[in-house]
Amino acid sequence: MSPRRVRAECDSVGRQDRPLRFTVDGEPVDGIQGQTIAGALLAAGRLAWRQGRTGAPRGVFCGIGVCFDCLVTVGEERDVRACRRRARDGDVVTTQSRRPEPRGPGLAHPILQAEEES
Repeated sequence: MSPRRVRAECDSVGRQDRPLRFTVDGEPVDGIQGQTIAGALLAAGRLAWRQGRTGAPRGVFCGIGVCFDCLVTVGEERDVRACRRRARDGDVVTTQSRRPEPRGPGLAHPILQAEEES
């Protein structure tokens, strides 16, 4: 699917979109200049790119930078809201997880352990 919503031949405004490409977890994503990271991911058909504490998939929820559901890491910068950050050609984006890490060797986090037992 093209990241362009309006076909060039049907565009009465005559936009001159400049394509860009960035990677998400090593996979290329095409977009257009001015598009947010979340917008490019949605246009590429990707609805989720993060896991919540329970492991549930998360993506865009509010779309205006209020909720933190769309957090990604861009380069070395963690907790970037994908709905607010404009994609840049060559960006290296990695997904994040809010799933708690186990506490020590062989010890599961209490929330995850309770989920697994039920």
